[in-house]
Amino acid sequence: MLLDASISEQTYIEDCEVCCNPMEISAMFKANELIAFEVRSLEQ
Repeated sequence: MLLDASISEQTYIEDCEVCCNPMEISAMFKANELIAFEVRSLEQ
């Protein structure tokens, strides 16, 4: 998984590479350093 540190706050949906279920990914950067990261399953 690649994250773009040029965007300070981002949330997007991506399919899991293993099981193909969708997951919501949230990342927060400060001065190009990752300070928060969360992944939440959207499986129904």
